[in-house]
Amino acid sequence: MAKQQKFPHLIGSKWTARTTLQGWRHFHVVNRKNQGSWVFAEIVAACDPTVRFWITAKQLKNKALWQAGWQSLAEQTSYSNEAQ
Repeated sequence: MAKQQKFPHLIGSKWTARTTLQGWRHFHVVNRKNQGSWVFAEIVAACDPTVRFWITAKQLKNKALWQAGWQSLAEQTSYSNEAQ
């Protein structure tokens, strides 16, 4: 049986940064790279394709840094208030 891939739906996923990164909050994953036991995601700002960088896919799971999907500021604020 083939080994199950970590983060199988990574490419094409959309993310909202909890704080702005290089001036932007909304990103999507355009590429992935496996290096040993690490999985990396190349993310691109939704409104500026020149803003792109690599992060570990595990960082995207950190709810203090990232939220799945594209969220408005109001949605992020209500999410933060519910978590407290």
